[in-house]
Amino acid sequence: RNFAASIERPPPTPPHRVSSMLSTTQSMRLVMAMTPHLATLSYAAPYLISQSAMAWRLPLTTNKRMPDMVKATVLAEQRKYARYTMDLGNNSKSLRPADTSVPSASDSVEAPSIVEAAVSTVEVVALTESEAPSEQQHLAHDKLVMKDNTWRTTVLRHSDPVDGELMNARLAMRTNTEGSTEWMVRSPVTLEYRVCECHDVLDPASDVLIYGHLNDPELLARAQRRLLKRVVVVDSKVYDLYGERIEAYFAHHSVKTCMLVLASSEVNKNMEMALKIAEAIHHFGIDRRLDPVIAIGGGVCMGIVGFAASICCLRTPYIRVPTTLMGYVHASIGTKTGVNFAGNQNQLGCNLPASLAILDRSFLASLDTRQLVNGASEVMKMALVKDSELFDLLRKHGPQLIKHKFQTIPTPTGNGGSYAPCRVLQRVTHAMLEEAAPNLWEDSLERLVDFGHVFSTELQLQLELDQLHHEKLFQGEAIAIDMAFCTVLASVRGHISTTERDCILKVMKHLHLPIFHPRLNEALCEEALYERVKFSLGQKIPLPTGLGQVRLFNDISAKQIREALAIWPDLVSEHGVR
Repeated sequence: RNFAASIERPPPTPPHRVSSMLSTTQSMRLVMAMTPHLATLSYAAPYLISQSAMAWRLPLTTNKRMPDMVKATVLAEQRKYARYTMDLGNNSKSLRPADTSVPSASDSVEAPSIVEAAVSTVEVVALTESEAPSEQQHLAHDKLVMKDNTWRTTVLRHSDPVDGELMNARLAMRTNTEGSTEWMVRSPVTLEYRVCECHDVLDPASDVLIYGHLNDPELLARAQRRLLKRVVVVDSKVYDLYGERIEAYFAHHSVKTCMLVLASSEVNKNMEMALKIAEAIHHFGIDRRLDPVIAIGGGVCMGIVGFAASICCLRTPYIRVPTTLMGYVHASIGTKTGVNFAGNQNQLGCNLPASLAILDRSFLASLDTRQLVNGASEVMKMALVKDSELFDLLRKHGPQLIKHKFQTIPTPTGNGGSYAPCRVLQRVTHAMLEEAAPNLWEDSLERLVDFGHVFSTELQLQLELDQLHHEKLFQGEAIAIDMAFCTVLASVRGHISTTERDCILKVMKHLHLPIFHPRLNEALCEEALYERVKFSLGQKIPLPTGLGQVRLFNDISAKQIREALAIWPDLVSEHGVR
């Protein structure tokens, strides 16, 4: 077959079938002749393969001597693969319904010889007019080209010159049999955002907080020529500690600011606060490309500001400056923004990454132990999920990391671990981004980073509803309890040894992480598993399978959970934590 001709011409309409008995030598020659073309077209330019080079109907290769069940399976599979044969020439898919019924045993086909059966896999079958899909049944995909500031749909061949700016977007149109028209837009969405470490971001000599979000030289030059304006949202506790430095920093760079000092907490993480920020953005009159909103605070503050930015002027850029360990290693480097609604966390929100996240670990020096432990749970999570080096660093230097608040560890005390704080934060940030980048929209529900989030949400909810239990759990504390129980469960199921189990619990204890709670009982586990299956379309429960390795499982039984719950209290008592 002439591939160039097949690209230019539509498939022939007269019914014709190429079928012949080929010798082994002839078959090899055919395959060797076609291989370069198939490799080129299927890997380098699959969109150049036209419909005339594709088979609408696969040849059936069954044998009378086949068992009925095997024969029926073969035919069903062939029909299934033939159901959505793609026309790669115009990037359209046939919408013709296929016959998916399983053939009966009597629908036998004379078996070809071994050589003929092998050749039939590359055999081209032309269609009769009644079999070929009509023009109305196809979506005609046209490329979008801009010329003279106007977008036009254009049909382009591979060799056609492009008169204008070609975009990687498609507009498909189809006329249905009843005469109505249907359009489908296919436009790839590309997200790009930066996460950078910065030592002392409030140093007046640094301008990363002013211009760090701009990569384009023209935009940077434009920004430097104009009056700088920033809406700055600061958590009230952070402002008490760093307010003077924040004000002095922006004054040094001659930035006109609208400073919003808000008491951001889960209680007031709501639409009212988001609208208050959006109103300030509107009245202050910032440029929606050059003047990013700046959030300085913990995860709650950054989440509210991100959501407000997403709804203001359809999308306003913003910068995140985390001041808590949880915000540093988790909230600042993802794309989630949102507020609480109807009693549920982040019920209203969207995925809009910050233009820039600035990681300055000097803020961590002001945190108390409980806040450090809250964030350390996410560090421990990523160590267990995928990073044995990170786990080893926590095992060696965990207590010193908490004691010195992830600042420089004195050499005699750290025993060679002066590099540990920087290395730990770099490893966990990299691991988080590795898991987040391919699945920013969470299209895939098979997420290893859900480790620690199976039972913890239900545990937090139960404690919030319990009026007698006055001390609530931080999110990181609940995650740590979840991870500890899942570690015991993994040991019960045989995924890790008792030595590995005890090692994990010991490292968690040295990080001051809670590893037990009496309210995580059989009833709570049953409710949590029900919610997990409902929202994740299956269990998909991450469990440790080694030190620095987690895998997903879908076959966890109630018996195994009861067994883990029975031995869990005694295990944590051995480690001195209840």
